[in-house]
Amino acid sequence: MSGHAGAIPDLPDVDASTVSLGIVVSTWHATICDALLDGALRAAGTLGVTDPAVVRVHGAIEIPVVAQALAAKYDAVVALGVVIRGETPHFDYVCDAVTQGLTRVSLDLSTPVANGVLTTNTEQQALARAGLPQSTEDKGAQAAAAALSTALVLRDLAS
Repeated sequence: MSGHAGAIPDLPDVDASTVSLGIVVSTWHATICDALLDGALRAAGTLGVTDPAVVRVHGAIEIPVVAQALAAKYDAVVALGVVIRGETPHFDYVCDAVTQGLTRVSLDLSTPVANGVLTTNTEQQALARAGLPQSTEDKGAQAAAAALSTALVLRDLAS
């Protein structure tokens, strides 16, 4: 939702209070990741989730395996982190591995795993998406809203 700091995407009037939520967040780039987590927690609270589980991991590459463990236990998972392009192809490998890993977890466990891992060329681009007061977007809030609304859709489809 470009241009609206802290905004949560428009959702139907949903109550996600019965959805269990796990959040995995990287510790690299702490200012950015902490802001993403704040946004996710704020969105979850707005949608009725009162006690999401939060697990911290060192870097982005560790996120998929922890997301897999969370997806086995919770109705929805949010993955948060940031990978900023450097001078080597490492950026491409990490971004591909994280994206493919999270997609695989979601499909294999039939659990929504929202990818809130920012992949940017610069730190400024990440800060603009982190949900900070000067940010233009809140990707943490958006990821939580996506995971929770998808969990409700899947629940409806199963009934």
